[in-house]
Amino acid sequence: MPTTEVAGCFIGRVKETKSEGKVTYSMHVSRIIQNRCQECHRPVRIGPMAFMKYDDVVPWADTIREVVSEGRMPPWHADPKHGKWSNDRRLKAEEKQALLRWLDGGMPKGDAKDLPPAKKYPEDWQTGKPDVVFSMPKAFDVPAETPKGGVKYQYFSIPTNFKEDRWVERAEARAGAAEVVHHILVFIVPAGEMLRPDKPGSTLCGLAPGDMPMVLEPGTAKLIPAGARLVMQMHYTPNGKAQSDRSSVGLIFAKKPPKIRVLTKPILNEWFMSKWISIPAGAENFEMVASHTFKDSDVRIVGFMPHMHLRGKDFVFKAVYGGGDDKTKKKEETLLSVPRFDFNWQSVYRAEKPILLPKGTKLQCVAHFDNSEKNPNNPDPTKRVYWGDQTWEEMMVGWIDYYVEPEE
Repeated sequence: MPTTEVAGCFIGRVKETKSEGKVTYSMHVSRIIQNRCQECHRPVRIGPMAFMKYDDVVPWADTIREVVSEGRMPPWHADPKHGKWSNDRRLKAEEKQALLRWLDGGMPKGDAKDLPPAKKYPEDWQTGKPDVVFSMPKAFDVPAETPKGGVKYQYFSIPTNFKEDRWVERAEARAGAAEVVHHILVFIVPAGEMLRPDKPGSTLCGLAPGDMPMVLEPGTAKLIPAGARLVMQMHYTPNGKAQSDRSSVGLIFAKKPPKIRVLTKPILNEWFMSKWISIPAGAENFEMVASHTFKDSDVRIVGFMPHMHLRGKDFVFKAVYGGGDDKTKKKEETLLSVPRFDFNWQSVYRAEKPILLPKGTKLQCVAHFDNSEKNPNNPDPTKRVYWGDQTWEEMMVGWIDYYVEPEE
């Protein structure tokens, strides 16, 4: 008979724990929780419960067992067959085994002297204390209810008043009213120019569900030219309570001029967006392709971020080599595959080592969308879907961070 599984967490019940065991919280599990869970599961972070001590963790034993066994937590959506990532959140095999053995063994606490020192987390900024903070020039009042057509994207221009070029190694967008800020994009607009989001080097950083602040390796940075202004693109989603938002962005400068300038570029068919995306009602596996060819020089990719909305199903970044890659003799190669795109976890995938794309390589993005009733996130499977800013509309953008080699 057809059945529907209940969505949600297990009911936390008082557990009878053992006092001793081969795997204890103090010696083994506490370190895993610190390194893999507390990034989100601590006060004022996105995790719905805090895991700061033994008594916080034990009531969630059944839920932890489920999400760890199924690989749902920590959240990570890249196919392990393709690429290696410096920010890979997945548990190592030995960590997963230790957690499950601890749960099976009655969750003994162990000796308190075996606990690691408590991790110190920044109270405000994840990336550390900023050298400078820029805020929206005025607050924006977000209505309690969503108007017809949604709240249009808001743009706020902020002068930097920089007298000289500044190199930014870390940048973090921070929502003022986090409950109603869906995403923030911060753009760099040089003096005398108009906003060009598609221009390489225009994007500084962003904030989105599951996204991380911009953190670049020492020796690499993004350039904010003298006299440039920052433009904050704000997407608001009302939640039933009127709120006022004044979001900010914090910058940490490179200690010395970097050897490498990192650029950010969106890969999309920008001139035909409104006509390009047209997903038929009921389509289960609608394919879209966008690409960019690096014609002038070799480049190295340092990060990817696929972006779609609620009908997004999967996303692949693929290198198509011009005449074959001399080193590997490959004609094409999958660099990143996200077989199950999750709109609520729009992760950035940072390459463990910069990925070389020789001159003439085409970087291709292939995505599929599910506009059928089989997609539980689909707002309305009876309607054709077009490109649009709002969540119930669609996008298909392959963001990349890269640099030119050799650096000029």
